[in-house]
Amino acid sequence: MPRAALTVDEIASFRDEICQVATRLFAERGYAGVTLRAIASELGCSPMTPYRYYPDKDAIFSAVRAAAFSRFADAQEAVVRRTPDPTRCLGELARAYVRFALDEPYAYRIMFELDQAPDSDDPALLLEEARAWNALLGAVAHAVDAGAIDGDPHTLAHLYWGGLHGIVSLHLAGKLRLGRRLPELTDTMLSALLDGTRAPTPTRGDSP
Repeated sequence: MPRAALTVDEIASFRDEICQVATRLFAERGYAGVTLRAIASELGCSPMTPYRYYPDKDAIFSAVRAAAFSRFADAQEAVVRRTPDPTRCLGELARAYVRFALDEPYAYRIMFELDQAPDSDDPALLLEEARAWNALLGAVAHAVDAGAIDGDPHTLAHLYWGGLHGIVSLHLAGKLRLGRRLPELTDTMLSALLDGTRAPTPTRGDSP
């Protein structure tokens, strides 16, 4: 008797299960340490079952990263929509970045810390990565246009991202054990970045 065809909802549901398991395994073992057999074992299904939903490991890796970036981008875009003040927006974006990393450490690791698959040019993944980056870049550009900070938006966005990533990664790796913790370092670093990139205030006697 032929196997009944899966419904669209059944396919989507099991793909989600695959991605949830794969996200944890990739974060724990790295890209090279995960096989479809290992994913199937965690799911309690036959080794061939994942092939009914994804052609290979690369496709699963791209799917879990795209889904992670999509959730991250949603959170960042929500901050931008509800925070019109440019300086405050940068602060809220930083805190949303930290919250995402703390709430979803496995997703954060596969987004930013793992060696990537040999071929990571999946259109869906590239779209979500760009959406996440553009939320920060747009907020920085808005702050520059408003005169709140000064400099090249692309360079400043990289500086903000790099500073946040460094502190968050140290925290997730358990390395912040020298008397300072993530919340205070986040606020202090953000203040330092804002002060260091703030547009100069004209002084008396300056040309208009």
